[in-house]
Amino acid sequence: MIDDGTGLLTIGELARATGLTVRTIRYWSDEGVLAPVTRSSGGYRLYDVSCVARLELIRTLRELGLGLEDVRRVLAGERTVAEVAAAHVVALDAQIRSLKVTRAVLSTVARRGSSAQETTLMNRLARLSAAERGRIIDDFMEETFGGLDTADPDIRTRLRFSVGDLPDDPTPAQVDAWVELAEMIQDPGFRARMREMIEFNAADRGPEVPAGTSVWFMSRLVQLAAEALERGVEPGSPEADAVLGRLLGDADRAAVLARMESAAHAEMARFRELASLVRGMDPLSAHREEFAWVLAALRAHPDR
Repeated sequence: MIDDGTGLLTIGELARATGLTVRTIRYWSDEGVLAPVTRSSGGYRLYDVSCVARLELIRTLRELGLGLEDVRRVLAGERTVAEVAAAHVVALDAQIRSLKVTRAVLSTVARRGSSAQETTLMNRLARLSAAERGRIIDDFMEETFGGLDTADPDIRTRLRFSVGDLPDDPTPAQVDAWVELAEMIQDPGFRARMREMIEFNAADRGPEVPAGTSVWFMSRLVQLAAEALERGVEPGSPEADAVLGRLLGDADRAAVLARMESAAHAEMARFRELASLVRGMDPLSAHREEFAWVLAALRAHPDR
């Protein structure tokens, strides 16, 4: 404390009182968060005892990671500590999510021995913001279903649910799956095949057909085909023809065959597998044997 009866402190004395360095205090003073109360006749900055408490608050806020602009607003009374803390929690959450994604990407790169090009692509796709990832999914859904009002709405709901977003704390396997899935749903060829499959679905449905019928049909198909396989029924046999009759009734078998050939494409099975992995679920069965049996039976028994 300078010996003039004012009770003011030089910057050196303030540093000793708070345990901070002169350089730090001078920097904060230059930045406008700790203005001196006056200057000495020699031009040196002088501070009063209230500056000690102010410095403790500045140090606390800085140690919690707040920027000087937020510190300045708190000290000026423009924002409360609680408001700034809440905003900082949001920012920290975003940083933590980003770090978790980075860790998962690096783990994947290390495990796979990825090339520089693959690493760059993986990092770019994985680090897309949630909003950007959502736009990729929304674009895919619009291109697949846009204008097809007669498509089964249950199919749309299930597909939108299955194309899940990357979780906040992804595993390396989920990063792997998301990167491959993101590339797949942005591929024009895959989108065209998905659109074709939904167009088949829309053409089959009349205005009175309830939602979920398509899902029920596929479940019934898998059940009957599994039973036929278990009994050893050959796709070209009369018994297989009878199974198709039970499943399809008087439906156009050529149209059903075309629809199933579109839906049974190998990449569709991979799509379902990736979507399950991203959501952290066990991959759903692709029922490849059952679908193959029905396809073979349809080819062996065209429309009567």
